[in-house]
Amino acid sequence: MCGIAGLMTCDGSAPPIALLDRMQTAIAHRGPDGFGRLLRADTALLQVRLAIVDLDTGDQPLFGISNDSVGGTALIGNGEIYNNPELRQALSATAFRTRSDCEPPVFLYDMFGAGFADRLRGMFALAVHDPLQQRLVLVRDPFGIKPLYYAQSETMFAFASEPQALLAAGFGAREVGGPQMAELLQLKFTTGAATIFPGIFRVLPGETLVVERARIVERLQRSALPPGRPQRIGHDAALRQIDAVLSQSVAAHLQSDVPYGLFLSGGIDSAALLALMTRVTGSRITALTVGWAGAQGVDETAEAMRLAKAQGADCTRVEMGEADFWALAPQIAACIDDPTADAAVLPSWMLGRAARAAGLKVTLCGEGGDELFGGYARYRKQRAPLRWIARKPRSGGVFGAGLAGVAGWRDGLASAEATMRDRSAVQAAQAVDCQEWLPNDLLIKLDRTLMVHGVEGRTPFLDPMVADFAFCLPDSEKVGLRMGKTLLRSWLAQAFPQAGAWARKKGFKPPVGGWIAARGAALADQIAAQPGIAATVPKDMVRHCISNAAQDPQPAWSLLFVALWHSAHVLQIDPSGDIGSVLEAAARY
Repeated sequence: MCGIAGLMTCDGSAPPIALLDRMQTAIAHRGPDGFGRLLRADTALLQVRLAIVDLDTGDQPLFGISNDSVGGTALIGNGEIYNNPELRQALSATAFRTRSDCEPPVFLYDMFGAGFADRLRGMFALAVHDPLQQRLVLVRDPFGIKPLYYAQSETMFAFASEPQALLAAGFGAREVGGPQMAELLQLKFTTGAATIFPGIFRVLPGETLVVERARIVERLQRSALPPGRPQRIGHDAALRQIDAVLSQSVAAHLQSDVPYGLFLSGGIDSAALLALMTRVTGSRITALTVGWAGAQGVDETAEAMRLAKAQGADCTRVEMGEADFWALAPQIAACIDDPTADAAVLPSWMLGRAARAAGLKVTLCGEGGDELFGGYARYRKQRAPLRWIARKPRSGGVFGAGLAGVAGWRDGLASAEATMRDRSAVQAAQAVDCQEWLPNDLLIKLDRTLMVHGVEGRTPFLDPMVADFAFCLPDSEKVGLRMGKTLLRSWLAQAFPQAGAWARKKGFKPPVGGWIAARGAALADQIAAQPGIAATVPKDMVRHCISNAAQDPQPAWSLLFVALWHSAHVLQIDPSGDIGSVLEAAARY
């Protein structure tokens, strides 16, 4: 797990070292264990390393068949290649020089060219420089678990693991794109390739970009989900298959040369991972769970501790209170440079910090279980007869119709929905989530809140084998009329009876509504005066949302998050102060 960045010039001149230095500084938190650089005629590659596998010889860049740092293929990467053992066996005639899981991909590129990533199983953002073809190749994993961004100027092409690295080097603009701000406020995230910063773009999940002379000349696409409609399978056969694919995926995701653990809630997904990790390793699992000080909010830590005890795991409770919220929210918002107004960033950040303090560099996480196995109520509404009367998912928006002047906020989702042909209605809803919500909300949250602490989050549900199996299940094995994840629950009831597989989903929601309401009108005035909010949201609406925060927390949190995020990434205000001091400084702009 690492951070990567690089430059390519249009005219063949050497990339400016000063820009590379700024990019390295901006992503240094992603790689506290070292860094590597490669400077060639028109191209510069940079990697900061979080050492997980092959601690001694896995430094990057890695080189291909010729092993030539001057004229051979070079690769830098961020992520983990889980089929590394299989690839090394298939390439047994290859003279590997390291044990790094990112070494086989550079040999695959030499053998197969730009389509090499089709053979990779894992989470990854890779950059390959091919001096013979005079091209740069960027690749991102099919689910978009690992981030990758790019920007173009008149003279250069730049890429990096985080937008803030590109901004630090002068690419893009510290402004807010209108359509993206509308999406952020109404959806909590932004869709598609264009980020909220004009001029900075995402490499899409599963996309390969071929760049020559600092211009994109080819795009390839690999889908995370298999084609076709649901397939018939008997319930007993499905139970046998889910056990096999989940066991295999967890085993692959446990490859590590450093200590690992699990983020454990009281829910279905993390309970399944706990049972599987215990089975696969035969050892005592280290787990972390987060709850809230006082009696506010949905707190599942007691259930998580119960589950840990049932499996013989060591589980530590991390607590977040109101004082933590007011002190830390500016720092947390600042680490989410590609913004998502999901309040789960708060407990995720706390867990990342706790993992680092506990000496864990790797944690397994349950992201993807809902999207692949049908956990959301919006999926159930797509089954007959409800689909004939249900609205499209996310058709209301966080602020409903009351936010005038913020038009087109659903255009990105509508565009994605229009491509979902040859799918059942349930599959279509799942596929849109996997294309937009998952990479641009949940996985951004996971990546930034953990990597800011130098911790790697792994997602066994987001695995090609799991996706190929789960997405093609009959709709009835994913969603019932009253409850989702029916097959996963059936399996868990057998594999881990103490887990309460048929309990209703509670969610992972901090009590931000009560915390925000405690500051009332004073906080509302501070938020309304922040330039990023004042330009978009009327003061009366800000006051209404804050006063109503206890009953309807999301609009209030969205406004506060956007104000803090805008202060850090557009106004460049130091986020080390508390909420009040940061908003006060922003209001002076």
